[in-house]
Amino acid sequence: MRRRTFLASAAGVLLLPTPRASAAPSALVPARLAADYWIRTTGSNLGDNNWENATLHSGVMALYRATGATAYRDFTLRWATKFTFQLGTSSSNPHFADHQAASQPYLDLYADNPEPRRIAAVLAEIDATIATGRTSYWWWVDALHMAMPIYARLSAQTGNAKYVDFGHQLYRWTKTRESGNGLWNPTRRLWWRDKNYVPRNVYWSRGNGWALAALAKVLDVLPTTSPYRAEYLADFRALAAQLAAVQRSDGFWNVNLGDPQNYPGPETSGTAFFTYGIAWGVNKGVLDAATYRPVAQKGWDGIVRVALQPSGRLGYVQGAGQQPSDHQPLSKDATTSFGVGAFLLAAEQVAKL
Repeated sequence: MRRRTFLASAAGVLLLPTPRASAAPSALVPARLAADYWIRTTGSNLGDNNWENATLHSGVMALYRATGATAYRDFTLRWATKFTFQLGTSSSNPHFADHQAASQPYLDLYADNPEPRRIAAVLAEIDATIATGRTSYWWWVDALHMAMPIYARLSAQTGNAKYVDFGHQLYRWTKTRESGNGLWNPTRRLWWRDKNYVPRNVYWSRGNGWALAALAKVLDVLPTTSPYRAEYLADFRALAAQLAAVQRSDGFWNVNLGDPQNYPGPETSGTAFFTYGIAWGVNKGVLDAATYRPVAQKGWDGIVRVALQPSGRLGYVQGAGQQPSDHQPLSKDATTSFGVGAFLLAAEQVAKL
């Protein structure tokens, strides 16, 4: 009964053009509900072009790819045009991954219409980053998602291996050298957020979600002949296996993957990124479907059942932070742009399951 009511409610508020497909996969119905709500309530306030909105628009472009509805692409294009496809800067913190994150939706828009202006600033910024020779820029795990896919995509776009080569050096620093021995714990098969949590039993859900999503996005464009593919794939599979082992019975993951009693309860952003990455792995044949399809489906069903309101507001999203205690307790109304972006990324992959 709930599902029939939900779908009827969704049908009543969809504002944007229908997809090209005659019958959209069911996952795209709640995805469009969430996207339409965000667009409708945002109005003309497009916000900044930092990592939060960059993640939102990465998801919006995923929904555009899945539905063919040009209003989603146009929403992201209005946002990117507002900033003339430029990236944020900071004289005190140059080549900051959070500022580079907007490159991903810019690259999506470039793939849709290859106007050079759409990636000119991206190329200039990443070239300047490489020119420094410094490999310690990614000192926190979030940076993997904000910046790592850019390097792989630029190599795929330009045919120049220097981008993916340097991206691998940056990844290796984060994984094996940051804080001494790296932020990846190969025994627990989980990531610490930054040096402040090593070696504590605090494995932040969204931080690990950033890592899984980053690896999925990189592997999606990395050639099978790449010398880095085996390592990325092994790390992706190890993390996915641990995530499957600690998923909650309701489909969500707790905010602390190492301690289910540390602020327990549903949290949407980490769950959405895990659902995205695991569904992507099943769709690409790099994760066993019999084992992992139920994990992705349960994660998706949990979000739609518990966190997505009939209006389209996506709740139980932990706000910007770095640890399980931030913004607690979470509520059904707690939402953010990047949480919606993660949900839309998941929808594109779940629709293909």
